[in-house]
Amino acid sequence: MRRGLVHVLAWSLATGAAVTLSWWGVHTVMAGTVYDRPRALPITAADTTTQGSKPLASSTQSPKAPPPSKSPSPKPTGKPRTPTPSKPTTSAPDPSPTSSGQVKSYDTDGGRVVFDIGDASATLVSATPGSGWSMQVWKTETWIRVEFAAGADRVSVFCTWHDGPPRVEIGNY
Repeated sequence: MRRGLVHVLAWSLATGAAVTLSWWGVHTVMAGTVYDRPRALPITAADTTTQGSKPLASSTQSPKAPPPSKSPSPKPTGKPRTPTPSKPTTSAPDPSPTSSGQVKSYDTDGGRVVFDIGDASATLVSATPGSGWSMQVWKTETWIRVEFAAGADRVSVFCTWHDGPPRVEIGNY
């Protein structure tokens, strides 16, 4: 009986040490990861009238994909609201100059990209991949690139302002 109790105690201590070590390792890695909360755009009267009688997508039902379009369809959607954080964050503010607040969205085969375009720079408001597509974002001081990928298909949305006012180009590859 004493031998069985010693084995159970040793197993419990070893299991507890393994769980503690695993938790510490995951906690250490995740502690340095800070995510910015997404900014929501207000719905304007123009947005609700363009929907017509089509139902809005819900979180439990996937939206139907729009027919493919070869040309971008920019639609101003209003000025983004900045969230008020409940606690201070450790992320650095965006170093790009402030923009004029002209928000434009671009629907592509791979997803939707929204930029806040100013006179001399632009910022990425949001990028949402379509169903079955993945997404990657690159940012520098003079351009932003969002690439959607599904298998061998690629759709890139470039916003550049290195040699003039910001302009957006969409390419299918």
